[in-house]
Amino acid sequence: MNLTGKLYGLRSNGGSHGDVFTSSRVVNFMLDLMGYTPDKDLSQYRILEPSFGCGDFLMEIINRIYQSSIKYHFNATRIITGNVYGCEIDSEKYDKAINRICRTIPDFSSVNLKREDFLLSEWSCNFDFIVGNPPYIRYENIPVEIRDAYKAKFTTFHYRCDIYVLFFEHCLRHLASAGRHCFICSNRWIRNEYGRKLRSLISRDYNLDYLIDIEGIDAFSETVLAYPAITVISGPCHHQPTKTAKIFTLKDLSMPLSRELKKVPENCDLWEQLFAVGELHNLYTIENQGFTIGIGVATGADKIFINSNLISMVEDNLLLPIVNSRDLTDNKFNWKGAYLLNPYKADGSLIDIDCYPKAKRYLEQFKLQLENRHIVKKGRRWYSLIDKVKAELISLPKILLPDISGNRKLFVDKGKFYPAHNIYYITGGSIGDLELLAAILMSDFVRSQIGNISNKMNGGMPRWQSQSIKKLRIPLLSEISSEDRLSLLNAYHNSLLNVIDETVGRIVATQQGSAAITTRDFPKSLFDYEY
Repeated sequence: MNLTGKLYGLRSNGGSHGDVFTSSRVVNFMLDLMGYTPDKDLSQYRILEPSFGCGDFLMEIINRIYQSSIKYHFNATRIITGNVYGCEIDSEKYDKAINRICRTIPDFSSVNLKREDFLLSEWSCNFDFIVGNPPYIRYENIPVEIRDAYKAKFTTFHYRCDIYVLFFEHCLRHLASAGRHCFICSNRWIRNEYGRKLRSLISRDYNLDYLIDIEGIDAFSETVLAYPAITVISGPCHHQPTKTAKIFTLKDLSMPLSRELKKVPENCDLWEQLFAVGELHNLYTIENQGFTIGIGVATGADKIFINSNLISMVEDNLLLPIVNSRDLTDNKFNWKGAYLLNPYKADGSLIDIDCYPKAKRYLEQFKLQLENRHIVKKGRRWYSLIDKVKAELISLPKILLPDISGNRKLFVDKGKFYPAHNIYYITGGSIGDLELLAAILMSDFVRSQIGNISNKMNGGMPRWQSQSIKKLRIPLLSEISSEDRLSLLNAYHNSLLNVIDETVGRIVATQQGSAAITTRDFPKSLFDYEY
């Protein structure tokens, strides 16, 4: 059964979802890093690529086996046929890879290269080396019946995980005791909730040898918005797995590997501890202090339900001024005049569209598009939004936190706007309380925590996400002295970041009963060493 079109779908560039191909220099770097090198007798090892696409890894693996065969005098074709394993779900890519190999090895047998879904495949052996770039497919893009099959099979299928998490588990279950596993993929599993069970699996049964951030490197054959990292995981070798890893950022893959790794600090980091905020005793979460964290409205069709022209097209009482991340850039709050068409009453029930002729006329232009949304196919009315609108939210003061932002300045809406789905918000307390909290969230003390527990987009921009915001530890606002409170509020209004950092450091030290702390005392970020 060829599931490719159904499972993957198509991206805007014409390629399938999940397909981002690896550049040749990254292929070579990864094979070197995990020790699959031609100076060894490669006839002794089985190697697997679980999603081989058009064969980029396979071709370099074959090249290395040929080089090794010259030194160790074995039959390269026999070893390639017998010891190189792989899987590819897409028929066209599978055929292209096999054709590439056959042009190099005319009598090649593809008996160990399967054309099927790797996650549903069965293997009768374990592997000494496993390498690859697993597909990226979000939870919502996996068809329900396939998703159910995966959930029944994989213990790491948790929350709304991406499919690459399952590739980790299936590969690791087939890793030889002394084997090595090397993937290049998103690093979201390191911090996000959906990666929690994968982290637990690796911590319990395996060794994480390397965790290498390569965000600044052009690692793929096309430009992608990703969080790329290379991991090397080894089998436990029948002893208790260690809890340390060499964790660093790599800026250049063109240097010899031995030269690059010599720069890595000798003292390894306890990688499990890097998922936690750190030892921040006598500090509290935001929610523990009476605040509420939420995310703005998702419509399922923003271009239809959100724009600045709606004010002349639909009834006024259906419109709410809405703020999105584009309004919060360059450390400025510049509302661009967009409105949300709100099809809900104050009690949360859907309006009768026939009672609003202007809105009905406007929306019916897009009825076919709206009916094709997933929520409508599941039984919702054709003009529903994904999320119901909380009418009371617009009038509440709130801190606005863009999901992806290069801003240091955080803004407090005094009760004029409704947040869009790319805005997280915090409500609770007075405007002064929220401004005080916003100042603390702007500090290096908090930013260092975010660097530990949240993801960054390509380019290093921090991400505010609900699951990360809820983990932050901050001083108890009610115990901040009047003097420090005034200092923070003044610094907030005047964007005096150095004053905010100094004041927050003093407050934290006071509440922890320790000496005053400075930026260098803040918890280290996950990728603290750069080369």
